[in-house]
Amino acid sequence: MEIIREVAKVGNVEITLETGKLAKQANSVVMSYGGTALLVTAVSGRRPKDLPFLPLTVEYREANAAAGKIPGGYFKREGRLSEKEILTCRLIDRPIRPLFPKSYRCDTQVICGLHSYDKSNEPDVLGITGASAALSISDAPWDGPVAGVRVGRINGEFIAFPTFQQIAESDLNLVVACSADAIMMVEAGAAEISEAEMIDALMFAKDASVPLIEAQVRLRERAGKAKREFNPPEVDEALQKAVFDVATAGTTEALLIKGKHDRHAALSAAGKESTAALREAHPDRIDEIEAALSTLEKRLVRNKVVDTHVRIDGRALDEIRAIFVQTRPYERPHGSAVFQRGETQAFVTTTLGTERDAQRLDTVHGDVHRSFLLHYNFPPFCTGEARPLRGQSRREIGHGALAERALSGILPSKDDFPYTIRIVSDTLESNGSSSMAAVCGGCLSLMDAGVPIKAPVAGIAMGLIQEGDKIAVLSDILGDEDHLGDMDFKVTGTKDGITALQMDIKVKGLSRKILEDALSQAQRGRLHILGKMLEELPEPRSDLSNFAPRIESMYVKVDQIRDVIGPGGKVIRGIIEQTGCDINIDDTGRVQIASDDRDAIEKAKRIIEGLTYEPEVGSCYNGLVKRVVDFGAFVEILPGTDGLVHVSELENRRVEDVTDVLNEGDDVVVKVLKVDDNGKIRLSRKAAFGVDPDDILNMRG
Repeated sequence: MEIIREVAKVGNVEITLETGKLAKQANSVVMSYGGTALLVTAVSGRRPKDLPFLPLTVEYREANAAAGKIPGGYFKREGRLSEKEILTCRLIDRPIRPLFPKSYRCDTQVICGLHSYDKSNEPDVLGITGASAALSISDAPWDGPVAGVRVGRINGEFIAFPTFQQIAESDLNLVVACSADAIMMVEAGAAEISEAEMIDALMFAKDASVPLIEAQVRLRERAGKAKREFNPPEVDEALQKAVFDVATAGTTEALLIKGKHDRHAALSAAGKESTAALREAHPDRIDEIEAALSTLEKRLVRNKVVDTHVRIDGRALDEIRAIFVQTRPYERPHGSAVFQRGETQAFVTTTLGTERDAQRLDTVHGDVHRSFLLHYNFPPFCTGEARPLRGQSRREIGHGALAERALSGILPSKDDFPYTIRIVSDTLESNGSSSMAAVCGGCLSLMDAGVPIKAPVAGIAMGLIQEGDKIAVLSDILGDEDHLGDMDFKVTGTKDGITALQMDIKVKGLSRKILEDALSQAQRGRLHILGKMLEELPEPRSDLSNFAPRIESMYVKVDQIRDVIGPGGKVIRGIIEQTGCDINIDDTGRVQIASDDRDAIEKAKRIIEGLTYEPEVGSCYNGLVKRVVDFGAFVEILPGTDGLVHVSELENRRVEDVTDVLNEGDDVVVKVLKVDDNGKIRLSRKAAFGVDPDDILNMRG
């Protein structure tokens, strides 16, 4: 067994790439740094499939054993993929997929399995480099390597591969995938950082990726297999010219139609007409004719954009589609909004819940409670299609995570707004930028719900087309422009800076100047959209919806928590039954009381105050006689708390029989004389004679 190992040093971090020890029947690499290790395998079949796309699947799994945990739940084994695992699959897939030959059709699978997790060094970004290394040493035709780098920033200083704790302290969480000469993919969340700072971070990541690229090259030289021969289908220039001659006029005319469905229908009709005209001369080459038609459409669109700066729908490069905004289209949702930009429309709701509504996740890092959730849905009717409804796709989860990241930084703190917040964005129409509609609609629905956000957020999807030296940056791209372009990137932010960024780049050698121009144009578009949003709703509503629960917080001493909960939860369940409130208490003594009935909240607060109130010597209370004995009466002055009024403290005279003065069930005003070390309370009725009624406390709820 020959184990081959290479080490890449990035700043103070050492990352090891090792092959030849594990999973030797596949192309495998173990990536490790610190106490975190990931096994990545890549396998590509030999027989091409009859498919119009590359059959590549990327899987990522986090084993609980890697962190020394046993899974929760009844079955005690790993189940369906978590959102974190799905998002990591997408993170790995996006930079490696474009580097396969366009016509490669062999089944290819990359599987990443977490073998060791030190709860400090995050494994997800290792998967990018690991997948690249495994593909690099395989015989599959793949134009890598690429490297994944995470960048954080603390006190203005960039950090490569920050630890879990450093990520929590950072105002930037950026993942970048780089090849030897280009940035391939970007995924970022940020605390309103400027465009210039974001570009600095990207350049820092590009520099940090170099040692990882070099280590993969060395690993491939030592352990790599010879690449299998792959000959892409040759393009018949004569046939392609014949298709162009026949189809150019009809395709050009169809591309002048602005509406998405009308344009697609016209392109389909023009294609069928051209195919019919060529079928007799080339009866066995229909697939090649259709491929040439697709190439023609792409060339016409791209050349028109870079030559005339006029887009498919007639807009200028930086022109934003018409925007329609409506808040509170319905009364019952706590917050709601319709956001439409061109032919993309989203209906977005915000629902406010209590701490019990927070999502509890069993992860390798431990139990995680999420009190902010954003769910994005993309039903088939939004594109005029009829497809079965299934569970959420990886795309839907990815778009939802982007929108959630865009809005999470502007939410109020839990101390200021102790609600669980769930946003749901339903895409009702789609022609590009539906995830950004989720951001804009999500922000508006938060404001409509009365959530005191720090600042409004808008998002915009941008594109880029590069033909030789000609470059066109497109604002607010259509679905067709996304498909035909060389880069698509989505930017969200406030008026002061970026909160999230997602970028996929298909061209090499993207300069800093192009990135600066693109982000500057995106900023102008974002501010335009933000202005339209604020025309409808300038600031969060001053009060919550009448249908939203009210949550009030109070604090008790830590040693009084048991008094509120009671044995087996008996006391707190009793309060919930009496008041109808939802009550949560945490280990710090913070009690959250939620109800849509303010009187019920006040009643619950009085009961809890009574349970935790400590009687003060010299104070007078309105009490209830609970029990009469020969030597006095026991009077309840607080819920569950009573004291003794000795027979000598009943009147300013001698009392022979207690029942001559007090009986069970009587209300009586008493004064606290003493609380001894054991908590026993001595009360006096006669000492309370003549007390001002305003000085008498009623703590029994």
